[in-house]
Parts: sequence; structure tokens; C-alpha cells
Amino acid sequence: MPNITYTSVQGQAYVLERIFDAPRELVFKAFSEAEHLKKWWGPRGWTLPVCNVDFRPGGAWHYCMKCVDESQGDFYGMEAWGKGVYREIIDGEKIVYTDYFSDAEGNESTELPPSEVTVIFEEYEGKTRVVSRSQYSTADALKTVIDMGMEQGITETWDRLAEHLQSIR
Repeated sequence: MPNITYTSVQGQAYVLERIFDAPRELVFKAFSEAEHLKKWWGPRGWTLPVCNVDFRPGGAWHYCMKCVDESQGDFYGMEAWGKGVYREIIDGEKIVYTDYFSDAEGNESTELPPSEVTVIFEEYEGKTRVVSRSQYSTADALKTVIDMGMEQGITETWDRLAEHLQSIR
């Protein structure tokens, strides 16, 4: 299972699971520190020119993904802003946050659905098993983000995370 991100829909939740060949402490840092997130967050061909992380309950992560790959046609040059508001953090084990689409000022979108995200980090045979569960308020809200291409985007994002972890080990 090391190089495959397993995805599934469970009711109104989108679940991702993958085993990363890196220590749990390092994988957790990759999800919680701006200097790591800048190197892997977003699909291939996208960068993170803005990444502000206030990693504490009540704090927020505000970021901008930008398409820098000309081969992606209409997406080239596009910016996509997001904001996560942290609700619970257990160091090295768990991150819970509300994930919003936002604008450059951090205003949360009223048109695109937010989700409650729980990311669990577990030791697994010297590696780290990560399970991310994004809970949406309705099945239609989940369908909206799936129809936007979320599965390809998040799979590429987690592939980039695996590559980043290998590059710094």
C-alpha cells in the first residue's frame, strides 16, 4: 500500500488513506509547518505562493494554490484560495480542522461547501499510516467537490507529499 492513496466515499464523508515511508513525527510536521506544506500541497503543476500557518486550536491556515503549468490550459495562472481553522490538535497523532474555500483576505466562501477534516497519524511497521476524513453537511456538498476534480487533485497532492518526505529523509 505504500505508493497508493486509497479513496472512498462513506456516506457524506470523503476518506483518504495511505502509508508513507517516513516516521510519524516527520509526516505530522509535513502537515503542520508552512515550510513543508509549501513543498507539497496541491496537485502537480500548482505551487503555494501564500502559506500562512497559525498551528494551534483556534488558529488558521490560509493559503493560495496557483497553477504554474502552461500545459494545464485554462487552469494556467489560476489561483485557488483556501482556509483551514484548527479545532483540535494532538501532537504527532491528530489534526481536526474546518476546511473552507476562501478569498485572498481569508473570507470563507458561501458558495462552495466547507468540510470538517480529521487527519489521523498512526505508526505502521516503521512507517506512518495517514487517514484523512472530510465530512460534508450533505451528499450534494460532497458531490460538488468530487465533481470539481478533488480525487485527482488530492491523489496528486499526496503523491507530492510522498516525494517530499523521501527528499528530506
